[in-house]
Amino acid sequence: MTAVDTAAPPRTARATRLTHRVFLVRELGIVAALVLLIGATAISNHRFLSAQSVKDLLLGATILAILATGQAIVVITRNVDLSVGSVLGLSAFATGTLFLDHPGIPIPVVLVAGAALGAVCGAVNGALIAAARVPALVVTLGTLYVFRGIDYRWATGKQINAADIPRSFLHMGTNTVLGVPILTLFALVVVLCAGFYLRSYRSGRELYAIGSDPAAARLSGIAVGRRVFFAFVTCGALAGLAGVLYVARFGTLDANAGLGQELNVVAAVVVGGVAIFGGSGSVYGAALGAMLLTTIGSALPVLGVTPFWQRAAVGALILAAIGLDRALSVRVTKSLQRGVHQ
Repeated sequence: MTAVDTAAPPRTARATRLTHRVFLVRELGIVAALVLLIGATAISNHRFLSAQSVKDLLLGATILAILATGQAIVVITRNVDLSVGSVLGLSAFATGTLFLDHPGIPIPVVLVAGAALGAVCGAVNGALIAAARVPALVVTLGTLYVFRGIDYRWATGKQINAADIPRSFLHMGTNTVLGVPILTLFALVVVLCAGFYLRSYRSGRELYAIGSDPAAARLSGIAVGRRVFFAFVTCGALAGLAGVLYVARFGTLDANAGLGQELNVVAAVVVGGVAIFGGSGSVYGAALGAMLLTTIGSALPVLGVTPFWQRAAVGALILAAIGLDRALSVRVTKSLQRGVHQ
């Protein structure tokens, strides 16, 4: 009995180190691909690394990174949220309407209102999935159209222009702090907070347990339904926040804001190393995946790649990410099995 007890901690520590190493390999691979792509493009066109180009790259990745952070939290639990683009659009139009109806409204109130609206949408998804136990793919595919329909009905052909938005709010989308766009700082704070939560809090680590094996997690006493509900509310809140920042970024918007964005978000999460079957990955990788996809969209036209091959490159990245995830999972399983038999 004593021998078993003394052997268990090293095995647990070994498994933890191995898992951390896998995460590091995934994320360093994304960084390496990003550096190679930027380097090749800069050699082809030196203006690609100009201050304005770098700023545009960061701004382009900001909203996608926030959405990917929320999506990663959901995917880690072995679910998916296809409604994030519609939630973004609904929040964006709500933000524009708030500024039209209440011209002097404080910006922090607008940020909280947008996130709250997104959280309500996420709660609808989470309640249907966690309480009714309906598959997330089916529920969020339905709410994708429901939320977009509400947005269309609300907008009724209207368009909100930059002239209707306070200049101080629009400056958030263009101003920088020490050369870093303000919106990028928002994304950075979101990613760091989410990463800290998932790593440092028990409820965050329980999301990984749910994604690895929901039945085992439920038997071990984890409140699976409550945790999944929380994941969807968080994803919705971040999509709502992204909708507010979308207005600051673009100024002009209509009911089509965020249309089709959900596929880019899922692609960023998968490319970022978050296992589509749940249980592994990190929000840092998802944010790097968002940065990589944004850079591909900006770099390949500079390299003379046609739009068809740009989409093919993204598809190849997704397939490669899934293949790498599978290969790493098999390697980890074999390593742990060898450790148990030793």
